[in-house]
Amino acid sequence: MSILNLKNILVADAITCGGVFAIGLFAAAPVGALLGLPENVVAIGGWICLAAALLMIVAARQAVPNPALVKLIALGNLGWVAASFAVVATFAAQMTGLGIAVVVAQAFGVLGFAILEWKDAGAPRSLVV
Repeated sequence: MSILNLKNILVADAITCGGVFAIGLFAAAPVGALLGLPENVVAIGGWICLAAALLMIVAARQAVPNPALVKLIALGNLGWVAASFAVVATFAAQMTGLGIAVVVAQAFGVLGFAILEWKDAGAPRSLVV
């Protein structure tokens, strides 16, 4: 996979994180009500995503993204996936059907980002165009 493709993956991941941050900052109460989650869970998720997005942008702006940083981002995404399933396990009784579907779906989307980032971080730089 090319460096440009890795950078595009990182930017796409950062954009989705930015969206979650915006929701957590500006719409935690209505989104929490829609999903059946406490407002603070939505807000905390947003702040976590801000930190992740900043790391993703740093990596994407590098001429050749630092493999260790990209792997750290991928591991962080795996942590997010685990946390998402923990949220469902903890709050399932109060969550709406839509809430469970959204949390599970985004967890699988983040898992996809993690797999792509990890795979590209390990690509030999001599093969990257």
